[in-house]
Amino acid sequence: MRAGLVLACLAVAVGVVAGVAAPGPQPRLTLPDVPNPFVHPHAPGEGARYGGVFVTSQISDPRTFNYIVAQETSSTAPLSLVFDGLVETDFVTGEVLPDLAEAWTLSPDRRTWTFRLRRGVRWHDGQPFTASDVDFTFRAIFTDGVQTSYRDTLTYGGRPLRWRVVDPYTVQFTTPEPVGIFLRQIGVPILPRHKLEEALRRGGAEFNRTWGVNTPPREIVGTGPFVMQRYVPGQRMEFIRNPNYHGVDQRGNRLPYLTRRVILVVPNLDAARLKFEAGETDVYGARPREYAEFKARERQGNFTIYDGPETFTSEFVVLNMNPEGAGPPKSTWFQDVRFRRALNHAVDRQAVAQQVYAGRATPAWGPVSSGHPLYYHPRLRQYPYDLNRAQQLLAEAGYRKDAQGVLRDPQGNPVAFVLSTNAENNDRVAIGNILRQDWQRLGIQVTYAPEAFNSLVGKLVGSFKWDAIIIGLTGGIEPGTGRNVWLCNGSLHMWWPKQERCATPWEQQIHDLFEQVALETNQERRRQLYFRWQEVFAENLPWLPFAWPKTQPAVRNTLGNVKIGLQGAVSPSEILYYRTPVRR
Repeated sequence: MRAGLVLACLAVAVGVVAGVAAPGPQPRLTLPDVPNPFVHPHAPGEGARYGGVFVTSQISDPRTFNYIVAQETSSTAPLSLVFDGLVETDFVTGEVLPDLAEAWTLSPDRRTWTFRLRRGVRWHDGQPFTASDVDFTFRAIFTDGVQTSYRDTLTYGGRPLRWRVVDPYTVQFTTPEPVGIFLRQIGVPILPRHKLEEALRRGGAEFNRTWGVNTPPREIVGTGPFVMQRYVPGQRMEFIRNPNYHGVDQRGNRLPYLTRRVILVVPNLDAARLKFEAGETDVYGARPREYAEFKARERQGNFTIYDGPETFTSEFVVLNMNPEGAGPPKSTWFQDVRFRRALNHAVDRQAVAQQVYAGRATPAWGPVSSGHPLYYHPRLRQYPYDLNRAQQLLAEAGYRKDAQGVLRDPQGNPVAFVLSTNAENNDRVAIGNILRQDWQRLGIQVTYAPEAFNSLVGKLVGSFKWDAIIIGLTGGIEPGTGRNVWLCNGSLHMWWPKQERCATPWEQQIHDLFEQVALETNQERRRQLYFRWQEVFAENLPWLPFAWPKTQPAVRNTLGNVKIGLQGAVSPSEILYYRTPVRR
């Protein structure tokens, strides 16, 4: 579980799998080294087999192996195999489950949380996991200069979370006020003190550079189900089973069942499909337009394609309002809500839904998925596709076309900017072409320049030098965990990040709503706060959303314990197994 949102390189992210499995010996049924192991609720153990190589794909290399500073799925997805948090989220129900912590209690004033850690858990290099590692991780998060979104999510009303080590297996956290979503925010990946203490001692900048992608993979030490073994840039990441993992199935068999785990780095979504069709992979995150074709080929291909819910991952175009980013006059245009509303009326969501998603998508007007069971607002202000209305709004704001049809701002500057997205994501590239054509009809000179995902991320969280970007954010069951995006000083407040104070009244409104929602312990009152946030969003448009596509993972029938959870998530790697040997 990750607290805070991260940049998504895929529109719909689903793992891709392959393997060679041979019948393995039955595992031992006890864990004397871990007196109270984590019993996975979705791993019954019946019929499970040991062995096999499970391969997933992603369309970008990682940017870092340091989980604390990672802010993009190309890094966090592989690192989630290696590291654990105190808690995790059930991928089917959304319930918060104990992980490195075996239990917790809450004080009567609802401000102090006491976590009891599992005894016997070991790091991949054999060192014992203790409360000192938890203490170290939170010290790293709150060290000046460390570039992390976790500091945003764990600071309330400007006051940071406090913690103390009670004993080697007990840690206590205290919040300034009762925090209703605390358990969803505390799932921070815990890092090993004995490996990283020296780097942190040398300061935040040195810590940020530590465990870069050039680090020997065996140096990346976690407590998770898999151990990083090899990384070949542009090709693959390889992991082996952690034989001392603290998780078991419901029969007491130690997880994971798989012997090895591989992530292939592919150039784009089309290449991911080709891997599946060539029989090299066993799971493919089929795009909405591919659903009918794959459904017709299920029997022939010996796979099942699941008709999943709408994704929680938001896809949108964001405009750089930061004066130190795009700079005037562009930032001045982007700061004008009339300009943003005009561009929003020129987003043809029906064309996106039909041409990109084959009609298997719902138009998006806000930041919460129409597939969300609790917090989706069904009555937001909408901006139907209407170029005449867009031109009217621009005229009201003082924009005029010249004799050549070029749109000029009130000062006479031609309206021209660069639109970017990650070139590896074919769907986003297609959406960009739709946007460019319609925006050019308004007289805007749009230079379309897809580029590598990691290059885009570097601009969003580093240089801030960009104009407009088509990007996505991971979603979750509790929007309040995305404080790093919605607080004005948040590191992923991407349209104008890290503000000392909110630059606009509407940003202040959203900032205040997220401060309130964090402290609200009543779910219905929290729901109303989320509804108000979505209304402010729809009025002011921090970004222009597109659609919520359906999820439909295609999974070969040779895999066992396949379950489909929230937003089409397939069973995590540690509980999957091969039903029969597979040879390739």
